[in-house]
Amino acid sequence: MAQITVIGAGYVGLVTGACLADLGSDVACIDIAADRIAGLQRGTIPIFEPGLEELVARNAGAHRLRFTTDYRSGLEGAEFAFIAVDTPMGAAGEADMRHCEAAVRSLARAMTGPLVIVNKSTTPIGAGDWMTGVVSREITSPWPFNVVSNPEFLREGSAVQDFLTPDRVVLGATDRAAAERVAELYGPLGAPVLITDMRTAEMVKYASNAFLATKISFINEIATICEQLGADIKQVAEGMGYDHRIGREFLNAGLGYGGSCFPKDVRALEHMASVHGCHPQLLRAVMDINRDVRRDLIQKIRTALGTLEDRVIGILGLSFKPNTDDLRDAPSLEIIHLLQHEGAHIRAYDPAAIEGARALLSNVTFATDAYELAAGCDALALVTEWNEFRELDLVRTRDAMRTPVFVDGRNIYDPDEMARLGFLYTGMGRQSILAANNGFRPVDTTPARAQRTASAQLPVAADAPRTAPPHSP
Repeated sequence: MAQITVIGAGYVGLVTGACLADLGSDVACIDIAADRIAGLQRGTIPIFEPGLEELVARNAGAHRLRFTTDYRSGLEGAEFAFIAVDTPMGAAGEADMRHCEAAVRSLARAMTGPLVIVNKSTTPIGAGDWMTGVVSREITSPWPFNVVSNPEFLREGSAVQDFLTPDRVVLGATDRAAAERVAELYGPLGAPVLITDMRTAEMVKYASNAFLATKISFINEIATICEQLGADIKQVAEGMGYDHRIGREFLNAGLGYGGSCFPKDVRALEHMASVHGCHPQLLRAVMDINRDVRRDLIQKIRTALGTLEDRVIGILGLSFKPNTDDLRDAPSLEIIHLLQHEGAHIRAYDPAAIEGARALLSNVTFATDAYELAAGCDALALVTEWNEFRELDLVRTRDAMRTPVFVDGRNIYDPDEMARLGFLYTGMGRQSILAANNGFRPVDTTPARAQRTASAQLPVAADAPRTAPPHSP
């Protein structure tokens, strides 16, 4: 049984610690946030991640997983120490290494024996060499140690599954024997292992995330062109995805990428490239497109309503993706800010992220479900594609709205079906009856005018009312 310490009990650290414990190791997780550690000791999981609560409970109950704020007790007897702390974006796009440096310094001072230090934090190219220097300067006893780079490829919402069924394990080291020792920890997973030098391993992480972000921005650029040329992006993406050289994943047009990894990693790689004399124009275009697609949603709502001043807009989904409560760089935050800037009144609902959103957003009314959200809205914008939104009673939703304008930022609904139900609907890069009629016409939300406008624009099914009845906001 390996003795492992994981420093950092956030998304990466907690998943790493729990999964390594589940593979049979004895794991101690260290975090300087006393409230977080106290909660974990009580069995309270600080993040929303499917499967993680059960994993932590099982291994804590089996005494293979424990939590502490004390470095010395957490490192007692450890053979491996995994660094898994946050490296947020700095003012110029660089990775902010303050948390990482503090963790490495504390580790060096508390070491109680020989140690393999495994860096899972996303850090700049060359960070492994830097860590080696920090530990050499700060260590209080002459214990031997090695640093191994082991980038993580976990997706929020499926992080446990990603750890236990990885596509590959990447390890970078100056001492191959140290890397092979870390590889043994992952042996039960049966994944391919790539051992490189440290800088190459560090670059694999940045290059992987930058490529996936590029793929997302590419399909969103094509979606914009599809709207102008009369093509349907969903069918275009399907046709592309059958080509094994391209693949289907990350070809969903929508509101772009967000979260804790893609935005900061693309920006950090652009920063590293530019300060070393490169001209990373593709990375810059990726970021520009990701910004612009969020603003395109605002334009769609504005065009539909004529103005955003005093309109009531409902936001379906707040987290940056489904199955997580993470709001870091979530498209919803920028969209809400832009809508409020133009005078709109915002309502919002999310299955998991409302409590976090309360701390970040002001002058937003939070609903308890999608139907309460829809009541009296001039428009709904679907921002996060939670599964429960795919199962909405759309007639009930339409009837609750003041005017049935629906902007589908994730293309989860069928345009023809939405039109049949009487919605003024548009998606991202898709053609519909609305597009065939040269786009939305401004909608006056006074009841009589709204009725005439909706009736004139769209055919309505026999079982659907000609317009949604008026409601007070």
